[in-house]
Amino acid sequence: MSNSKVVINDKGAEFLKNGQMWMYSNNLASDISHLENGSVVDIVTEKDAYLGTGYLCKDSHITVRIFSKKHETIDYDFFEKTIAEAWEFRKTVEPDNLDNCRVIFGEADGLPGLTIDRYNSVLVSQITCFGLEKNKAVLYQALLHVLREEGIEAIYERNDVKSREKEGLSLYKGFYYGEADTVQVIHENGLKLNVDIENGQKTGYFLDQKSNRVLVRHLAKGKTVLDCFTHTGGFALNAALGEAKHVTAVDVSNTALEEGRANAKLNGLENVSFVQADVFDYLDTLKHHQFDFIILDPPAFTKSRRTVMKAYNGYKRINMQAMHVLRGGGYLATCSCSRYMECDLFEKMLREAAQEVGVTLKQISVTQQNADHPILWNMEESSYLKFYIFQIV
Repeated sequence: MSNSKVVINDKGAEFLKNGQMWMYSNNLASDISHLENGSVVDIVTEKDAYLGTGYLCKDSHITVRIFSKKHETIDYDFFEKTIAEAWEFRKTVEPDNLDNCRVIFGEADGLPGLTIDRYNSVLVSQITCFGLEKNKAVLYQALLHVLREEGIEAIYERNDVKSREKEGLSLYKGFYYGEADTVQVIHENGLKLNVDIENGQKTGYFLDQKSNRVLVRHLAKGKTVLDCFTHTGGFALNAALGEAKHVTAVDVSNTALEEGRANAKLNGLENVSFVQADVFDYLDTLKHHQFDFIILDPPAFTKSRRTVMKAYNGYKRINMQAMHVLRGGGYLATCSCSRYMECDLFEKMLREAAQEVGVTLKQISVTQQNADHPILWNMEESSYLKFYIFQIV
């Protein structure tokens, strides 16, 4: 049985030919009111040239999420093949962290609208695609088959993210398959961490900074370190494990800090203290030249292009504050997790901040998200994290 067709205009066709995996409502050139929501459709040009196959969502601005550009059938076999390819990729790039990694990263793994993270024997799933939600029984069957030798005991759904509402999907969370503790103790590069899959941020933890946390660990020995926006202590604990003289970890959330303290105790780390405060206000109270190493890992200051310049000013302020309280020759790790704060703009901000403070940035490294969050160079939405380390001279 052939799929229904969705006709798009020339602008949309050019967009897809350049590698995009989303088709927007403003690119429609045909009526879709008669089509079944969540059904598999073929996207074609006005001259009936095939461009891709994906799931239709009539309620979303992203009208079709494209799963294949090869005339493939989206069924169990497709899911099994695609998941197997993604897992083989992780086995290649993350062999030492397979028990705590992102198994599926949406479009970058050919499964738009799907996130799967692994914490020990538990898979945490988040679906933001109407068609995938409708077909998740088949999807999860394929997932469990691919990972059948990995000791997976449960699938927990974190479908409580608000972006689901844009697809006309309800919000909920809970076990879909099996049962397990909702707090898992993972082992990340020699560090033990409590991960709350039920109530933690995202799917429980920020796996995308895994390799960057190790970079901080390797620079921290003997230094007085300040970790800003510490959350549950990921960077702070890596610095402490790296034999920092002392680490101060700051966050506005007392709940997150309590988890950070528990993580420090779990690892027997006593060279770290936790402070509840607004980071901007806290930095204003510090003396100049007080720290050897500062880490800035703020939440996304912008989630749309409309507010990029407001975010720019926020990033500039926080980086200038950090540069003021670093000792000469100190180190600054600074990042942005917003895809709208693009590299060129972030670097422009850093240059301005350094110039106004009167320091020079000596680059040590520039990295992005961990390898289990792969970036597609033909789809800019898959690239979001920027992570810089400098010496301040």
